[in-house]
Amino acid sequence: MSAAARLTRAWYSSSGRMRCPVLLPVVVVFLGGCAHADAFEDGVLRKGELVVRFGPQPSVWRRVDVDGADLAFRDDAREGSALFDVRCGRRDDDAPLSVLTEHLMMGTTDREIESRLTIPFDGREAMHTLLHAKLDGVPMQYDIYVMKKDGCVYDIVYVAPPAHFAEGAPDFERFTRGLHALSSPKTIGSEPTAAPRSDP
Repeated sequence: MSAAARLTRAWYSSSGRMRCPVLLPVVVVFLGGCAHADAFEDGVLRKGELVVRFGPQPSVWRRVDVDGADLAFRDDAREGSALFDVRCGRRDDDAPLSVLTEHLMMGTTDREIESRLTIPFDGREAMHTLLHAKLDGVPMQYDIYVMKKDGCVYDIVYVAPPAHFAEGAPDFERFTRGLHALSSPKTIGSEPTAAPRSDP
């Protein structure tokens, strides 16, 4: 199973209580108060050789632990969730961005793609998808980025009920569009330069 298929079907009941969060299609649990496997401080994630900087984290987001994601946040006021996952050197991630994006939608129904664009993103290209879909019959709205860089695949997702999505999406966009890989397995050990190397 592709690692992309483990990221993200987080959803909540209309009362705002957590209801069976799952990651495609693996059932997982939010683990409040547990230690985080990867170091995330001052907007920078360190995962082995990989170092990734993000845009400003919204003050209304609180970090939670989700099995299968490197970073996960809960936006309680808007009943939304933001998740980030990066994996490197996996053969099944040679698939096109469109296929990797489809993996993230597995398990949803009644999909309506609002937009799907290939955009410049951290010196590469990313597929940016906005869509409406139902998860177990519940309408949800998604903002998805998928990028491949230096042998790694980056998945970034925001999901919220349609009634609150427009409120939370700008915070997610600022956080996501500020992403910059400061180092990766392919750049570790290379000659230092003024900025991280980017393939042409």
